[in-house]
Amino acid sequence: MAQPARTPRATTRPVPATPPSVPSKQLDVFPNPNPKRDYTIQFQIPEFTCHCPLTGQPDFAHFTIDMVADKLCVELKSLKMYMWSYRNEGAFHEKVTNDIVDDIVRATDPRFIRITARWFVRGGIYTNVVAEHRKKGWKPQPVVAMPAHAAESGLLNT
Repeated sequence: MAQPARTPRATTRPVPATPPSVPSKQLDVFPNPNPKRDYTIQFQIPEFTCHCPLTGQPDFAHFTIDMVADKLCVELKSLKMYMWSYRNEGAFHEKVTNDIVDDIVRATDPRFIRITARWFVRGGIYTNVVAEHRKKGWKPQPVVAMPAHAAESGLLNT
């Protein structure tokens, strides 16, 4: 005997009092797990958006944040929500890049931070903004040159 077709049941789920993800200007931090060592933390943020304060048109950028933490590190989820908070703000490329450096420095007081913002084409012009901060008295270790090797794919070349 054929079974009757099931009709999906409409259900409503209660809306949480606070949505799980909302834009925020708050940067959360946690203790650096290895404060005795200089090591680089790199964040890649390929979907940054804000809008032009003059035209209201959207601006898109790929941000690379390189930092050498001191006592504190930035927590990733809060960084994501922080970057998202610019989505509806008007900001010149130069200002927003420098504001982000300043906010991360206020939250973490890193030994070093450099932000490279690669802005997508606008009016036929690409804009790249690089801003950095160095903690007073911090001196980076000398770069160690390592031999370069060809990338391995695991496949045999025949």
